[in-house]
Amino acid sequence: MAKSCLHAEISIIPIGSSTSLSMYIASAIKAIRDSKGIRYHEVTGMGTLVEAEDMDALFRAVKAARDAIVEHGVKRVEILVRIDERFDKEKSLREKVEAVQMY
Repeated sequence: MAKSCLHAEISIIPIGSSTSLSMYIASAIKAIRDSKGIRYHEVTGMGTLVEAEDMDALFRAVKAARDAIVEHGVKRVEILVRIDERFDKEKSLREKVEAVQMY
């Protein structure tokens, strides 16, 4: 298989805690940043953007983020992962944004 360019948006929502989720999300982001094979890009108000070496690295990072939240005692977690995988060329998330901004 050709080398791919894999980008993902990870959104993890702890359910049944409080309306303030900052503490939980901060621990999830740290787990993602510490994951091998992941280039952390940015956190937004709706998710965390990452570049991954491959699917295995991405899903290890998602699991690490989930585990970090569960360690806080959360009883339920909703996880959304949106993946953009490209095989024709490598392009960073930053380059994708710059391509749009040039118009």
